[in-house]
Amino acid sequence: MDASLFEFHTPPELARGEHSHYPVVIVGAGPVGLCAAIDLGLRGIRTLLIDEDDKLSEGSRAICFAKRTLEVLDRLGCGQRAVDKGVVWNVGKVFFHDRQLYQFDLLPESGHKRPAFINLQQYYLEQYLVERMLETGHVEARWQSKAVAVVQDRDSVQLTVETPGGRYHVDCDYLLACDGARSAVRSMLGLEARGQVFRDRFLIADVKMQAPFPTERWFWFDPPFHPGQSVLLHKQADNVWRIDFQLGWDADPEAERKPERVIPRIQAMLGAERAFKLEWVSVYTFRCQRMERFRHGRVLFVGDSAHQVSPFGARGANSGIQDADNLVWKLALVLDGLAPEALLDSYDAERIVAADENILNSTRSTDFITPKSNVSRAFRDATLQLAEKHEFARRLVNSGRLSLPTSYAHSPLNAPDVDAFAGRVQPGAPALDVPLTGAAGPDWLMDQLGGRFVAVYYVGAQHPLPEALLEGLHSLRVAVDVVAIGAQGESLPPAPGDIPVLSDSQGLFAQRYDARAGSVYLFRPDQHLAARFRHLDHNRLRGALDRALGLQRTATLAA
Repeated sequence: MDASLFEFHTPPELARGEHSHYPVVIVGAGPVGLCAAIDLGLRGIRTLLIDEDDKLSEGSRAICFAKRTLEVLDRLGCGQRAVDKGVVWNVGKVFFHDRQLYQFDLLPESGHKRPAFINLQQYYLEQYLVERMLETGHVEARWQSKAVAVVQDRDSVQLTVETPGGRYHVDCDYLLACDGARSAVRSMLGLEARGQVFRDRFLIADVKMQAPFPTERWFWFDPPFHPGQSVLLHKQADNVWRIDFQLGWDADPEAERKPERVIPRIQAMLGAERAFKLEWVSVYTFRCQRMERFRHGRVLFVGDSAHQVSPFGARGANSGIQDADNLVWKLALVLDGLAPEALLDSYDAERIVAADENILNSTRSTDFITPKSNVSRAFRDATLQLAEKHEFARRLVNSGRLSLPTSYAHSPLNAPDVDAFAGRVQPGAPALDVPLTGAAGPDWLMDQLGGRFVAVYYVGAQHPLPEALLEGLHSLRVAVDVVAIGAQGESLPPAPGDIPVLSDSQGLFAQRYDARAGSVYLFRPDQHLAARFRHLDHNRLRGALDRALGLQRTATLAA
């Protein structure tokens, strides 16, 4: 990958002494900041993105992007490009010593547009995101621009930026701190993230080679080529393979990065005859920590600046991108005057639930992978031996519980069920994709959702889409799009206007959402379900929308 440089251009604040005010300033141009910038740009929000670097990230860094993240990238307009370049995988295998114990499938059911995961080097994703961001026409990116002071008052945030051409000041309504685990913004505001630092170190080696291994995630406990420790292997684009070696707490990080230490480890694993080239090497320490709150007035912390987890489980970048997905639609509504500022508190609360879920799973993974005593190691090894033949033991093995989206089951933005429903997709849950068929051919539910509120009406021969639904939408506070879905094989009645009527071609919408003719589902702009009703009632629909906009605060989140 060509790590081409981004040019520094003297900003107008320095060239002409102008004073600039932006609705939003984003600090940090990693995947999280770039996704937030694209989303804001697509909503027409004038945004400034600054980053102290002048190039894409070095090394593969985050490589595992989960199905939910791919759905977010689809909505932002670059999901297909990432999937086309990345390595698609659903299967993982677990080994103990020199034998395979079992394998698992992370997406065992059909009927989803996206796979469980792709592996793609972070620098490729960043390239796609930068290009997409500039296409929106509403985001200005400034490189070699470092935030050195942040002050906020009741009405705005004032930012001091240091550049090769000097310092300048810029104001904004809201500042998004997407500047990573060592967040300078967090430090400048006197805030901190608290948690646990685990006494172990891991070596990451990106190795370019031709190898016959399948595109699967392989994890070894105590392998003969690295005794007493663990190893992870999986494939990225361009025949680059990621290998993680557990080193132990006493390892010298500087010494372990040297080729003369790394190459023998890889040769012991792959065999001396396997030709390979080192692409990138790093050593890291497990950390699980978060800030007490993610919203501090007009400054919002997103991604690793707000929370950090161990890398096993692919919960870092995926969680950060989903932070941005949760926040931006709310921020846009607040900036447009369509929702109260208090709506931003739901970002803080919903994503703290997600962070705690990720930290819990990451901590458990770390404890299993790196036993802290002889007793815990004996328990772990006994569990692994049982897992070879017994399903119950496999549920106890933890080589990194892999990233899943969080369901905001207790969010005050949800309209509680009044009618009886079955199924996994309850209010607060992320949508489950299903295949559909429309006039233009095959389609997907996730492609019909996202970026705006959407009401899905399940039509039938005796339940056509009512004209009153459309008339009632005109009285709502924000626009709500309508999609009609009906069972395959039924004579589906046409919908008024240009509303799409799609066939539930495999019956999976009815199955996954417990849909019947006349059922209505209200989805949030981030593709989470806000409400569901067995029959259309405009007052209930209006009330559900008001709750989703933060206009009704009759419940609190369970932390």
